[in-house]
Amino acid sequence: MARHGGGRGWYGKVLGAALGVTVLATGASVWTAQAGAAGTPPKATASATPAVKSVAKTIAHASDAGARGVNITIDDGPDPVWTPQVLDVLREYGVKATFCMVGTQAEAHPDLVKQVVAAGHRLCDHSVSHDTTMDKKPQAYQSQQILDAERMITKASGGVRPMYYRAPGGAFTPYSRQLAASRGMRPLGWNVDTKDFELPGADAIVATVQQELPNGPTLLFHDAGGDRAQTVEALRRILPWLKDQGYSFGFPVR
Repeated sequence: MARHGGGRGWYGKVLGAALGVTVLATGASVWTAQAGAAGTPPKATASATPAVKSVAKTIAHASDAGARGVNITIDDGPDPVWTPQVLDVLREYGVKATFCMVGTQAEAHPDLVKQVVAAGHRLCDHSVSHDTTMDKKPQAYQSQQILDAERMITKASGGVRPMYYRAPGGAFTPYSRQLAASRGMRPLGWNVDTKDFELPGADAIVATVQQELPNGPTLLFHDAGGDRAQTVEALRRILPWLKDQGYSFGFPVR
């Protein structure tokens, strides 16, 4: 899976603040990892870790809607400008999506997280600060990014936990996949990268979906990190086109 690179300076601005947020939020985060042997999820305090059912640690791509199912996934929000517009388009066409949220964004906009949940969409952990080099970092850092984001999103939602974990830029490791799966979050990939973050124009975003849909059912869009007017317009055209082609909308398998 491709790494997301240029045009994403927004994350550089939140990265330093994000790590500080997780420390300041509780003084000493109850989710701070106790790094262990490779492939072994860290331990956390019992009071902070309610029992959850582990899921498969393989990276999911398929749709629970079957062979003609499509998964709409929306990354990097929530954003006060663009997330409401994306929600409006999804509501207009009766489509449910999976929102892969950055922890600092969820913490800053809990009202939007609750709106996403109330509309019947699913939540996905997209790390605390969208560090696309996570796979090069120590296990303790990976744990902090995944578990603190899980906590932030769950708190912002009013108690609804993320069901998936998508590594920023696809920077998964065997350790991060196992850790997420042990927390009930299926590692989530994608098949069609619309590259909407590069601002190629709505026509190009639509064309990418139409050309690459044979690669698989999970489509990647963004609702934060910059001007997402092109994404909103592209979704307004792609969703009815997919319906006309006989596709139905589902969620990634778990």
